[in-house]
Amino acid sequence: MKTELCELALKEKTARTNKISAARVLGVAVLLLAAGCATHPKTAKKFNFFPPPPDEPRLQFLTAFASEHDLRGNGGSLLSYVTGEKPPENPFGKPYGAAVSGKKIYVCDTSLGVVLVLDLQARRLRGISPRGEGSFRLPLNMAIDAEGNYYVADSGREQVIILDAGEHFVAALGEKGAMQPRDVAVGKDRFYVADIKNHCVHVYDKAQRTVLFDVPNAQDASDLKRKLFQPTNLAVDSEGRIYVSDSGAYRIQVYDPSGKFLRTVGRYGDNVGEFTRVKGVAVDRENRLYAVDAASQVVQIFDDQGKLLMWFGQPESSDVGLDLPSKVLVDYDDVGLFQDLAAPNFQIEHLVLVINQLGPRKVSVFGFGHKK
Repeated sequence: MKTELCELALKEKTARTNKISAARVLGVAVLLLAAGCATHPKTAKKFNFFPPPPDEPRLQFLTAFASEHDLRGNGGSLLSYVTGEKPPENPFGKPYGAAVSGKKIYVCDTSLGVVLVLDLQARRLRGISPRGEGSFRLPLNMAIDAEGNYYVADSGREQVIILDAGEHFVAALGEKGAMQPRDVAVGKDRFYVADIKNHCVHVYDKAQRTVLFDVPNAQDASDLKRKLFQPTNLAVDSEGRIYVSDSGAYRIQVYDPSGKFLRTVGRYGDNVGEFTRVKGVAVDRENRLYAVDAASQVVQIFDDQGKLLMWFGQPESSDVGLDLPSKVLVDYDDVGLFQDLAAPNFQIEHLVLVINQLGPRKVSVFGFGHKK
């Protein structure tokens, strides 16, 4: 009995010692963190603006995501500091197209074969990968309408896959080999598909999912200055004008809502206002046009008449550089989620999201705005 009591006492002493040790470790960690803050004064945060000083700033780099870890925030908790636990990485593969809706960024990941959903409020990452009729092979680009329906241009299936707001299969447009969809855009009662095989944009009735007409019309399609060679990316403005990136002609073609040619933006070259590999396009509420050039790795901004206003982007090795960019999006709804990242004297009007296929910044977030 005496031996058992001694063993019990020894166990209790050991348990108390472990608790004291753990408390000391935690206390030391707190003291180390506090000492670090006390002995290493904070340096001024660096803000990256475009155009750079002394010009008036109009665009600020805010942050970038390449994994769920980035989405949750890079700062570790005290628990992770003490225990060594790390948050999940869940890195992106090779993103290409994207859409934004409902506090979420949807990214078509061509190497993973899924649509990644970046929940900006919950700071979580998940994937959309339907089975059966709606399964993806190579989701390249996508759009989301006001009702929450998904339109995914799947270049592997050579079809446009439509899912409802609950991510259930609705329809697959296009017979195998009949078209090669590269992008989708949606309007109020229409949606648009860039078809690189047939050198046109198909304009669909959204309710009936039937083709209304093709862009360019027959007359413009016979004109070298007005036709499309390789339509790869789309945007539609508030007036229903259609903006088409023509990678084969190194330019952007603009058509009215009926499909009639209006003007050309850009030409072949490596100077500002010119393109070598034009990709994603977007239009803001002021009808400013944003256009990605994957070769020069910049985004150029034009006014509503095609005059160059500014450009942004730096070498991929820089802190904010673009790395094989493919898509650009304009987002007004999520400004509040990023305003605290802006410089104290800079007011964000809307966000500009750029998708990069390579590098550590797969989704780059910029704020377009002005000095307060």
